[in-house]
Amino acid sequence: MSDIATIWVPTAAHGDWAVDDGQLVTGQDLETAVLISLFSDGLAAADDVITDGSGDRRGWWADTGSAKPVGSRLWLLDRSKQTAQVLAAAHDYIAEALQWLIDDGVVAEVSVATEWTRPGLLGARVLLLRQDGAVLALNYSWAWSSV
Repeated sequence: MSDIATIWVPTAAHGDWAVDDGQLVTGQDLETAVLISLFSDGLAAADDVITDGSGDRRGWWADTGSAKPVGSRLWLLDRSKQTAQVLAAAHDYIAEALQWLIDDGVVAEVSVATEWTRPGLLGARVLLLRQDGAVLALNYSWAWSSV
C-alpha cells in the first residue's frame, strides 16, 4: 500500500495532501518522505539557539528516545538574516534530515544545494540517486522572513 501523496505548494510554502476528483492521491512515496523529513520540525540540539526565545526545542513527541527522529532543524533559521552562514546551515539541516534515506538504503546518495533565489526567497535543490541509478530532482523554495 502506498502513502498518501504529499505535494509542495510553493505559493503557500507548505505541503498538502494531493487530491484528485475528491479522492486522496497515493504514491510519490519518496517525494512525500522528503517533504515530511524537511518540513516537520525536528528536535533542536541542546546548544541550538531558539530564535523565538521560547526555549521550546520542538520535535515530535513520539521521537522521544528515538535513534532516528523525524523532521529537520530548518525551523531554527526562521527570522535569520539572508547570509552565507544561513545558506550553509540550511544545507546542513537538509542533509542531516535526509541522511536516514541513505542509512536505510532507500537511496544511494543525496546531494543538496541551497541559494537565495531572490531577496526574501530561499531555494533548495535536492538530488536523490536511487539504488537503481535513477535520479529524482526536487526543488523547494519558501519565503524568508528575516529580522
